[in-house]
Amino acid sequence: MADGTPPPDPSGPDPVGPASAVRPFLLTAGRVADGADGPSMPVETQVVATAEGLDALDLLRFEQHDIVAVCRLPQSIAEIAARLRLHLNVVRILAEDLRAAGHLTVHVPDSDVVHDASVLRRVIDGLRAVPDSRGVLSDTD
Repeated sequence: MADGTPPPDPSGPDPVGPASAVRPFLLTAGRVADGADGPSMPVETQVVATAEGLDALDLLRFEQHDIVAVCRLPQSIAEIAARLRLHLNVVRILAEDLRAAGHLTVHVPDSDVVHDASVLRRVIDGLRAVPDSRGVLSDTD
């Protein structure tokens, strides 16, 4: 990662340790997720590295390198932010930059599916199936 450690395996465990002390606006040169190009990417947007992105991996610097490296397998914007311990809007902006450069392919989900109540119910059920830090499952609505 930006501190010299390799990026986490996209299929492996989440990172451990302190988050970056670098301020988010420094990583994005002051840009924000909602800009002149329209609304930002939804958190569920799937991104995957292109062959060109993987070939250019050694030329990319810091967080951009880490994002392309972790996207060897499809990842959502939210997953990338969590795995790399980066601010969500920083990942959105950098992912858009990487897409524009041809290093990432972006797959925005169909808005009808995103707003389907059954999908939300399945997400809630899935979250309840994850035990808390004591190993206890949530059983309340």
